[in-house]
Amino acid sequence: MSKDLKEKVLKIISDHRTGILSSVENNKPHSRYMTFYNNHLTLYTPTKKDTEKVEEIEKNPAVSVLLGYEKNGQSDAYVEITGTAAINDSQKLKNQYWDESYKKWFDSPEDPNYVFLQVQPETVRLLNMDGEPPQELTLGN
Repeated sequence: MSKDLKEKVLKIISDHRTGILSSVENNKPHSRYMTFYNNHLTLYTPTKKDTEKVEEIEKNPAVSVLLGYEKNGQSDAYVEITGTAAINDSQKLKNQYWDESYKKWFDSPEDPNYVFLQVQPETVRLLNMDGEPPQELTLGN
C-alpha cells in the first residue's frame, strides 16, 4: 500500500466513528452498527462481554467492517476491512476510550462487562474514491 493510499484509509477510519460490524451467526452474516476507534489499522469497538456478538466471534473470529459513506451518499469514499476479531479487556484500553455516554451500559471503566472487540485487518479496500477503481492492501496472516 502506498503511503498516500494508507493516509487516505487512515483519514476515513479516523473521521468515521460509526460503522458496520458483520460477524458470522449460524453460518450467515450478522451485521450491526458499532462505534469504532483505531490505532493505525487496528480497530477497537466497545461492547458488553455478555452479548451475542461476543459469542459469535468466539465461535468464528472472521469479521468485516465498513466505515465511511455517510455524508453525501453515493459519492462518499469508504473502507471495507476484513479480518479477525478477538476480545480485549485491557484496562489501559478501557480507560483510553471511556466516554461518559457509556454509563448507559457500564458502571465505569472498571466494569468487568465492559470490553472491546479488537479487529486485526487482513485486507483493507478503499472504495468509491473519486471514480477510481477499488484499491486494496492485503496484510494477511
